[in-house]
Amino acid sequence: MKIDVQDFESLVENFQQRVDRALDQWLPAADVNPLELHQAMRYAALAPGKRVRPILVYATASALDIPLDRVDGAASAVEIIHAYSLIHDDLPAMDDDDLRRGRPTCHRQFNEATAILAGDALQALAFYILSHDPRMTENASARLQMIENLSLFSGSRGMAGGQAIDLAAVGKTLNIAELETMHIHKTGALIRTCVQLAALSTESLDETQFRALDSYAKCIGLSFQIQDDILDVTGETATLGKKQGSDSALNKPTFPSVIGLEASYEKAQELHQHALQALSIFGEEADILRYISAWFVQRKN
Repeated sequence: MKIDVQDFESLVENFQQRVDRALDQWLPAADVNPLELHQAMRYAALAPGKRVRPILVYATASALDIPLDRVDGAASAVEIIHAYSLIHDDLPAMDDDDLRRGRPTCHRQFNEATAILAGDALQALAFYILSHDPRMTENASARLQMIENLSLFSGSRGMAGGQAIDLAAVGKTLNIAELETMHIHKTGALIRTCVQLAALSTESLDETQFRALDSYAKCIGLSFQIQDDILDVTGETATLGKKQGSDSALNKPTFPSVIGLEASYEKAQELHQHALQALSIFGEEADILRYISAWFVQRKN
């Protein structure tokens, strides 16, 4: 699939709209009991956002010529896991944020108890989708591998573990290796899962191609977080959808605070180049993944 900038922007918009439709179908209706819980789930999962993780699922599927309806479930599952993580990250016991995606955080819009339950229910729903969506794959082994990967990389050895490291690091000085380890878990693990879930949806992928895609995903997972850290310093609240400087205010270690702003830019660009190198075994069909890597390090929100 040879694409240009306009093609990429159009594809991203189509992917965003596609996953929003899928999310709307999988989420419990707002008028079904328990009302407040279901309303909170929908409030968090359908909030305006970039939909980076489902976009990556769809982009990988497109690069591998996989019909998109086979990965609607995977795209929905990773976005729902992400939404649950944001609810819990924003809680008073965690980051205590008031703003998320340009709106009041879930616990501010509803209440703390409802927000906790909404996060719990969203996490459970993600695994229900992977286990029940009939369009995903007829290969039971591949489906089980998808569930295993998402559970592993969203748990203590992935996203949740990264958040634990993040909380423990507040007010402390980390070296670059420790900082990278934290973000490889907190942010990179779920991004890596997105590529893996799409790759597992086809039986025509060989081990060399799978490893190349996984290497690509590791690189962009870290570059995405570095750009987030950069934007916490250089961005504006209205553009970011969350309070600018929130990490600095909490005295959290970030790439700019550890290695400086200029070195952070350079590190993100270096990872982008490594991501492109990982895709060198693919032809123009992987151009969309190359564009995504560039987008991650150039975005403004």
